[in-house]
Amino acid sequence: MTTHIDEYLEAEIQRLLTETGEVAEQGITLHRREHLLVLGGEVESTQRRDEICRQITTRFPDVEIACDIGIVRAAAPSEVEEIS
Repeated sequence: MTTHIDEYLEAEIQRLLTETGEVAEQGITLHRREHLLVLGGEVESTQRRDEICRQITTRFPDVEIACDIGIVRAAAPSEVEEIS
C-alpha cells in the first residue's frame, strides 16, 4: 500500500533530511507526483545520494520514492589559472 503524500508527510521527510545527523542535507527538494515523491537536488557523491534515499525509504517504507538526485563533479583544478 502506498501512503498518501500530503504536506504533513512532506514536511516530516524534509525534517528528516535537515535534522538527521547521517543526512543533514538542506539542498534536497521534494516534489509530489500523485502517489510518488521525487527527490531532487545535488550532492557530492553517489554514497551520499544512496544514504539519503536509504534513510527515507527506511523511515517511510510505504512511500514510493524516485531518487533524482544528481552528483556534483567538484574536483581540484588541473591547471593554474592565469589572472591578468
